Amino acid sequence: MPRFGDAKGEFRGTTVRNDADLKAWLAKRPTEAALEPDLPIIDPHHHFWDMPQRGHYLLPELLADIGKGHNIVSTVFLECRAMYRKDGPREMAALGEVEFVTGIAAMSASGGYGACRVAEGIVGGGDLTVGARVRELLEAEMAAAGGRLRGLRHGVAWDAHEAVSKYASRTVPLHLVLDAKFREGFAQLAPLGLSFESWQYHPQLPDAIDLARAFPDTTIILNHVGGVLGVGPYAGHRQENLASWRKDINELARCPNFYCKLGGVGMVSFGFDFHEQDNPPSSEDLAAAWRQYIEPCIEAFGVDRCMFESNFPPDKQSGGYTELWNAFKRITANASTNEKRALYSGTAAKVYRLTVP
Repeated sequence: MPRFGDAKGEFRGTTVRNDADLKAWLAKRPTEAALEPDLPIIDPHHHFWDMPQRGHYLLPELLADIGKGHNIVSTVFLECRAMYRKDGPREMAALGEVEFVTGIAAMSASGGYGACRVAEGIVGGGDLTVGARVRELLEAEMAAAGGRLRGLRHGVAWDAHEAVSKYASRTVPLHLVLDAKFREGFAQLAPLGLSFESWQYHPQLPDAIDLARAFPDTTIILNHVGGVLGVGPYAGHRQENLASWRKDINELARCPNFYCKLGGVGMVSFGFDFHEQDNPPSSEDLAAAWRQYIEPCIEAFGVDRCMFESNFPPDKQSGGYTELWNAFKRITANASTNEKRALYSGTAAKVYRLTVP
C-alpha cells in the first residue's frame, strides 16, 4: 500500500467541541458518499455514554452515524466508565456499565432498529489491581451480558507531563501493568475466555511488550495504534515520536497474542489540528494525516491481526463517521479483496467471536 503523503497540521490548542457545537461544525461539510458501500464492516470499538462532562451518545446517535452509507454489520462496545453503579461495593461498580449496554444490545437484537447488530460484543471495565478478587466481577459481567462479554479494559494511559495528563480520563500509577497485584487480576482473564484491551500512550509500549510476554496465552488488543502522543512536549516532534513508536510496534508484533486496532487517530491527543479548523476535514485530508500511523501497523502485524475501528464518539472531534471510514478505505485502496475482508470484518469477527459477514 503506497504512502499517501506527510501528515497535515500540528496541534495548536486544547479546544474540544461540545455536542451542540460539534453537530454544527460537522454540518458545515456535506456528508460524503460512502466509498465501497457494499464492503461489510464490523466496528470493533465505540462507546455509549450520557454524562454532563462527556455529552450524549446513545443508540440513536450511533444509528445516525452508521446509517449514512457504509455497510456496518455489527459493533463492539468498549468500556468508558459509563453508568457505573452508585451503590454497593466499589469493586462491583463496573457491572452497571455492562448491564446498561446489554439493554442497548437487546434493543438492537430485536431487529426493530435496523440490520446492524449493535454491541454484539461487549468489553467491560473493572479494576485489576484488586487481584484475584476481580474474578467475582468478571463472572457477574459475563452473566449480565447474556453471552456478549468478550473482554476487559483497564486503561493505563499515563504520562508525567501535565500538558498530557489533561487528555487522560483516568489517573493511574506509573508502570501499572508491571505491578504484581495488577497481574494477579490479569491472570483471571484467560481462564474465563476473556481478552484484554491495552490502552496506553506510546512511551508505555515497552510495558505492554513485557505484559504480552508474561501472559502468552491471553489475547491482548492494542487500542488506537498504541496511543501516539502529539501534544505537550511531544508536539512538533512527530517524526521523532513515530520513529520511537514504530520500533516498539515492530517488537510488539513479535508477540503472537497481540492484535492491533487501527484508529483512534482522530483524538486530539495525537496532535492534529482538525478540531481547530473552521470546517471539518475531508476523507482525503484524514487519509493523508493518518496513513503514517495505519500502514506501519499493517506492515508489522499483518492484516489477520489488524482491524479498523471508529472510536466514536471521541474521534468525532476530527470529522464525521462516514468520512472516517472513507479515509480508511482510501488508505487501503490498493489492498486485495481478502486483505480488506480481514481488516474491515474478518479479524474483528475472529477476535471477538462475532457473526462472520
